[in-house]
Amino acid sequence: MKFNRILLKLSGEALMGDQQYGIDPERLAMYAEEVKQVVDAGKQVGIVIGGGNIYRGLSGASEGMDRVQGDYMGMLATLINSMAIQGAMEKTGLKVKLLSTLTFQPMSEPMSRKNALNYLNQGYVVVIAGGTGNPFFTTDTASALRAVEIEADVIMKGTRVDGVYTADPEKDPTATKYSEISFAEAYEKKLKIMDLTSFTLCQENNLPIYVFDMNTKGNLLRIVNGEHLGTIVK
Repeated sequence: MKFNRILLKLSGEALMGDQQYGIDPERLAMYAEEVKQVVDAGKQVGIVIGGGNIYRGLSGASEGMDRVQGDYMGMLATLINSMAIQGAMEKTGLKVKLLSTLTFQPMSEPMSRKNALNYLNQGYVVVIAGGTGNPFFTTDTASALRAVEIEADVIMKGTRVDGVYTADPEKDPTATKYSEISFAEAYEKKLKIMDLTSFTLCQENNLPIYVFDMNTKGNLLRIVNGEHLGTIVK
């Protein structure tokens, strides 16, 4: 199964590399090169990044922070990460546009479906920051929403494991990997792929989720070109 327009979802934690917080320049540069390979192959790429390496609203709420205030802080964290990946990709020669639900001139433009599609069709990588722009929603939900808006073929959920397993493979050596699984089965088995809101949005719009190892060089290109490496949920 080949994909021509993808929405790449990265967690903020993925940008930390081996650090405890913040952004690892080497990991950032690696991800930029992975995206460049895909764009050079003629594919269109949208990107949504979380902010958990900088601030996570739920964690703040559990420590007494107002949840709404904390979620907006998390949205700002996604903007920082989005600017970082934009800069790294531009260094490779890619054309990149940063769109955001939060007003942040002069660094970003307003997120709209029209803006995103126009730039994708012009050959830009489109990075979409600010989550959904509303508290109480995760960047998982934002990635599902943006993927539906830009009519992506798939959400590519880049993780540090190579797919979806029956249990956490880092904790349970007997865990086995799914090559393919339906939304219904994943929900029934309570597999933690994305949060329920985003999962439902994908299911209702027939948008597959592809979970794969983003930290192995070349994986992203191999998958969009039709090689099956991770787990597809559809």
